[in-house]
Amino acid sequence: MAKQFHSGFVSLVGRPNVGKSTLLNCLIGEKIAIISNKPQTTRNKITSILTKEDFQCVFLDTPGIHKPKHKLGEFMVKSAETTFNEVDLVLMLVEPLLEPHTLDKYVIARLEKVKTPVILVVNKIDTIDKEKLLQVIASYSKLYPFADVVPVSAQTGQNTDQLLKVIEKHLPEGPQYFPADMITDQPERQIASEIIREKALYLLQDEIPHGIAVEITSMKKRPDKDLVDVEATLYCERESHKGIIIGKQGSMLKKIGSYARRDMERLLGSPINLQIWIKVKKDWRDNDFLLKNFGYDQKKI
Repeated sequence: MAKQFHSGFVSLVGRPNVGKSTLLNCLIGEKIAIISNKPQTTRNKITSILTKEDFQCVFLDTPGIHKPKHKLGEFMVKSAETTFNEVDLVLMLVEPLLEPHTLDKYVIARLEKVKTPVILVVNKIDTIDKEKLLQVIASYSKLYPFADVVPVSAQTGQNTDQLLKVIEKHLPEGPQYFPADMITDQPERQIASEIIREKALYLLQDEIPHGIAVEITSMKKRPDKDLVDVEATLYCERESHKGIIIGKQGSMLKKIGSYARRDMERLLGSPINLQIWIKVKKDWRDNDFLLKNFGYDQKKI
């Protein structure tokens, strides 16, 4: 008798900067979600698809759950929390802390009304010894009846094979929702804008990154050659930030564009001619119209 095919939707949740996007990229084997060492890098739900011989897992990488300070923050938290009851399985990522973080308790409180099974994934186990890891698992297990607990290192890939086995165990029997070679349903424009934002996060100073957004205003393939022209606008909140983003004689903006172009060419599979402009939109993170324009529309959650 043939083995049944399993499929389902899995949400990755947790407080900011615990490694959700790094884990997602590791499991898929491709860079789908942008990553940085700055919290709240992920702003939207990102769908990624992993297809194996016996199962298909549709991952939703969500923004880090935090106590929001502006409308963008409210959008991000709502975007994460709406996945709790619309998936087959929730992975809650934590760092190996002996005393659970306040925001981890905040996330767990949000999960208490959820009927979906929740797996505790203790990330960054390459930074802790086995004895302390057992203490970490014990302290988190007192807070919630997790369906399973899996320690991993998203950075090194340690134990991620075991995590996939546990995920498959909890997925229901079902169809293959997406073609086997499809790894994300993100539109190319969204991928391009997120890549540019990632490079800005990586290269810019701490006070600027959360105040930037990227809009792809044009993306066209040239009819006469294998080249895609991409025009993007990078928005910031202050005039003083604009000068920092551009840099001396345009050096910082050139660097952001150069780094972004390399990744875009690899992910989109075509040579890219990238042009980036800078605009100031004061307090856009609290402006409903601009948030909607940049793809952070609460009504679409």
